[in-house]
Amino acid sequence: MNFHAIRAIYAFEMARTFRTLLQSIVSPVVSTSLYFVVFGSAIGSRIPEVGGVSYGAFIVPGLVMLSLLTQSISNASFGIYFPKFTGTIYELLSAPVSTLEIVIAYVGAAATKSIALGLIIQATAALFVPLQIMHPGFMLLFLVLTSVTFSLLGFIIGIWADGFEKLQFIPTLIVTPLTFLGGSFYSIDMLPPFWQGVSLFNPVVYLVSGFRWSFYGVSDVGVGLSLGMTLLFTALCLGGVAWIFKTGYRLKS
Repeated sequence: MNFHAIRAIYAFEMARTFRTLLQSIVSPVVSTSLYFVVFGSAIGSRIPEVGGVSYGAFIVPGLVMLSLLTQSISNASFGIYFPKFTGTIYELLSAPVSTLEIVIAYVGAAATKSIALGLIIQATAALFVPLQIMHPGFMLLFLVLTSVTFSLLGFIIGIWADGFEKLQFIPTLIVTPLTFLGGSFYSIDMLPPFWQGVSLFNPVVYLVSGFRWSFYGVSDVGVGLSLGMTLLFTALCLGGVAWIFKTGYRLKS
């Protein structure tokens, strides 16, 4: 394992974050804070509690997950797409660095940014609502797994995209709507039976549900099922990345 190469790529990606701190950290935190103000005040005054939890506190895990998913994909996709765009990826592919080391460095940097952002948003949320974490170990587990999984997905998107427009296609038109419809701002138990069944086909439901359980001990689906679905999605993304490097898809053309 070439740890020097991993450290060099990782440090380069993290340095890019600090150069764009306003866009990478401050902007998502401010946007999420606005959700707390709007949803917590406007809707929270009409929905006092959900599952025994105040509405303002109930939406915190969903808002963290929304930022986590979008930022993980964005960080990882741009991180690998930019070398493709500038042509420097050929230097990376010809260097004595294995595909595993490349993935560890890029995905590790993107996941680190997302985990840090998630923790900052949780700290910010504590200023607005009474926040409690009943299962901190599971909270960190879901935080790390989700960050790594969607960083892997972002890595795949960055390889697949052949233009800046495509970098935003899946996050904007697929991931964000699924997150809003995945129980981020409500419990699926509040839906009619038919739509409850439909919601179970949304993978984000399991991510949000498991993450919310780690905070308040309440969830729409069992925590074991949530964890299993998260691990399954992680395995699928790992398989996708392995296939890309095995076939050279969008790398050598």
